[in-house]
Amino acid sequence: MVPLFDPHPQHARVRTEVVQAVNEVLDSGQFIMGPNVQNFEDEAAVYHGVKHAIGVASGTDALLLALLAAGVGEGDEVITSPFTFIATLEAIYQCGATAVFADIDPATMNLDPDATASVVTERTRAVLPVHLFGQAADMKPFLELGQKHNLRVIGDCAQAFGARYHGTSVGALGDAGCFSFFPTKNLGGYGDGGLITTDSDELADAVRVLRNHGSRTRYYHDVVGYNSRLDEVQAAALRIKLRHLEEFNESRRAVAAIYDQELSKLGIRTPKILDGCHHVYGQYTILLSERDRLRDALQQRDIGSAIYYPVPLHRQSVCRDTFQELSFPVCEQVAEECLSLPMFPGMTEAQAREVVAAVAEVL
Repeated sequence: MVPLFDPHPQHARVRTEVVQAVNEVLDSGQFIMGPNVQNFEDEAAVYHGVKHAIGVASGTDALLLALLAAGVGEGDEVITSPFTFIATLEAIYQCGATAVFADIDPATMNLDPDATASVVTERTRAVLPVHLFGQAADMKPFLELGQKHNLRVIGDCAQAFGARYHGTSVGALGDAGCFSFFPTKNLGGYGDGGLITTDSDELADAVRVLRNHGSRTRYYHDVVGYNSRLDEVQAAALRIKLRHLEEFNESRRAVAAIYDQELSKLGIRTPKILDGCHHVYGQYTILLSERDRLRDALQQRDIGSAIYYPVPLHRQSVCRDTFQELSFPVCEQVAEECLSLPMFPGMTEAQAREVVAAVAEVL
């Protein structure tokens, strides 16, 4: 048996440190906005090479608060990918803006810069590229597009903590980067949590006010805000795991190297790495026409797999009326052919080769 994701190997690696750190929080009695939150934010900012890192309650909140802090609101349009988790779309809707989709690149499955440029209008306020499956989107054209049209560029980095684009962390690209600490992520917590990274003093200040009920000083509220604070227990655990992140990501990359070498022999389309990109494999996603047959056969062999994402956002019932006339052919084709294979820190070479052998047997 090889699960799609197994948290136990990485937890075993950090368990002693995490238990000690959490016990110290419990003994302190300070659970909200304590020293671990501040220290984690400082350490995360250094890791990404930015001035500010602000902890929030979830990756979804990170997207929402970053958009709001960037001035996105009612009447604005935000361009993003239809091939991502619905949180990306939710954040746009929740700040009162209108989502505009552009098709994806067939090789990387990330937002296509040319398709994005073709749907910019006078109402476009921001571009929200997703660094899907652990690889940075091709950011240079997005940044140039933002400069040309005075657009905010905010990265959905939920699946890409540790990914780099020509040596720069995805969290340092554009106006802000938005991360999730959902347990399966590259830097996964023990519950929900999120982070916003930015070099903008103005944006960082706005996020800090928004996450704390619109307040800078207790009981004095400047705007209508949110209760979206990263808690002290999660911050303490994440500080430990951040110190081990490069080790965990290299473990993922070692598994990906085995997959790349062996699966390419079978004619399977393995992940395409853009020049200058450091992929951290939040997921390892292949493309093949016999996707459903392979998925069913792997399940029979107790090998995990998953389809990210079977229904593109423009086909979701929650917004079908808005986008029913639209078609994004590349996205729709990828949704029919994509399959993510087991991938997690601490996955062994034997497990990776068991997956490869099962795929070869089936195909």
